[in-house]
Amino acid sequence: MTPGRHAADFRAPTGLANRHLQTLLPRMLPAPSPALAWETLALPDGDVVELSWVTPGPADDDAPLFVLFHGLEGSVHSPYARQLLTAAGERGHRAVLMHFRGCGRHPNRRPRAYHSGDTADAHWLLTQLARRHPRAPRIACGVSLGANMLLKLMAEDAGSESPALHGAIAIAPPVDLAASADCLERGFARVYQRHLLGALKAKVAPRLEAGELPLALSSRALAGLGTLREYDDVVTAPLHGFDGAADYYRRASAGPLLQEIRRPTLILHAEDDPFMPPGLFEDVALGPGIRLETARHGGHVGFVERRDGRLASWLARRVGAQLECRADTAPCLREPLSRSGS
Repeated sequence: MTPGRHAADFRAPTGLANRHLQTLLPRMLPAPSPALAWETLALPDGDVVELSWVTPGPADDDAPLFVLFHGLEGSVHSPYARQLLTAAGERGHRAVLMHFRGCGRHPNRRPRAYHSGDTADAHWLLTQLARRHPRAPRIACGVSLGANMLLKLMAEDAGSESPALHGAIAIAPPVDLAASADCLERGFARVYQRHLLGALKAKVAPRLEAGELPLALSSRALAGLGTLREYDDVVTAPLHGFDGAADYYRRASAGPLLQEIRRPTLILHAEDDPFMPPGLFEDVALGPGIRLETARHGGHVGFVERRDGRLASWLARRVGAQLECRADTAPCLREPLSRSGS
């Protein structure tokens, strides 16, 4: 592999380069529907997370593991999740998505939720998987919020002799959470903010009404929150031990930690991502294990290309190519793919 900064080989189809089109297109394309088996994984604090396994899994107990972490209010039903899990399964990987607390089929049990820097649950899952499949190579892929979390985990695990992961892929990681919060308060990006905020409120409202959350917040005040920053200030931060949104963004952002990453880590980023400011990675120091591929276009977790005369997911193709490249028991990082068609 060649670490460092590189141009991604993604090319947006003619007329479809707009960043908002790219962001929204994946929801309009047909996506595979892999067969799933659900598992409830108990956590050390008495809570649970729900896992979705692609079935049937590989017969070989030592088959490589592919673990997917979704974005804010995502799930196994998100279009990118179905694309990426299918790509992994087709390449012989035992593929699973971990739902963050409360993002599966049932509410979680403890008076808390999840956040962009919460690595403990992911690390617990990976530890359990290493015990179940001790000789299987383990690679994880994170998307958006899940990508920031995954990069933070890779940095925290950098000095371990028994790493949780052999390699990682981070798609559209918001490594500066404060800057991303600012972007979502401007222009058309406010539409994305309104959608995400609505989903968060809908999940928290009944728990708040039932007195399950230790928050000094009324249902009326929750309904009146107008930005994700406001929500993080009065919900995310106090639920998870932060002193307000600013403290949460500072401590949970993966950007300052990237220089610690030694193991193979691929970051895929679009310069026109509406969730992030231009030049997001310009002043970020990258560790020796990181390969950063930046595309001029792609939007937020979009990257829709034209292939064989049809619109298709470049992300699934790029991640699939990545998973085909392994050295012994550890995944390696491929060079860029050949150029996609226009």
